[in-house]
Amino acid sequence: METKTIQLNPRSKNITEGKSRAPNRSMYYAMGYEAEDFKKPMIGVANGHSTITPCNSGLQKLADAAIAAIEEAGGNAQVFGTPTISDGMSMGTEGMKYSLVSREVISDCIETCVQGQWMDGVLVIGGCDKNMPGGLMGMLRANVPAIYVYGGTILPGHYKGQDLNIVSVFEAVGENAAGRMSDEDMLQIERRAVPGPGSCGGMYTANT
Repeated sequence: METKTIQLNPRSKNITEGKSRAPNRSMYYAMGYEAEDFKKPMIGVANGHSTITPCNSGLQKLADAAIAAIEEAGGNAQVFGTPTISDGMSMGTEGMKYSLVSREVISDCIETCVQGQWMDGVLVIGGCDKNMPGGLMGMLRANVPAIYVYGGTILPGHYKGQDLNIVSVFEAVGENAAGRMSDEDMLQIERRAVPGPGSCGGMYTANT
């Protein structure tokens, strides 16, 4: 039976092979590439890491692991960023007008980088609500082999024997306004509800 060789860089070869692509390769050499690297697939890592929101503040570890795994498997990891907007922080302000549209911006970022740089595949890492649909839309538009990695949810906070999440804080504001909760209890819930990185601990887009 005849064995067919699979080319792993069917797209990126368009900007790395041939004499006319010498200027392109010069720019890769500036980033530490060697001649043998141009035979490897160029795999994008769309990194949603951000210190804007806890939903995305823990993603760099996943990006670092992805980069190491791609390189170990014989690929070239090409990292680029994607933006994020926190619904929880922008809610009730003019900032919320930017939340929904951020899906399109994220998708545009992924499509632009993958197509503009002729990447052979892409791995997308996200956390906050709009990262999920935005990332998936970008993967579909790019139409290359792709994987989505979700950063995971926040662990629950605790106060007076009760589990807490971001919804607990919204509820505490209402209870306090109605005179059924003290200022001190509301403050303690505010301080304890979100104990670390991860997407909001509720049945929102990120977790559903």
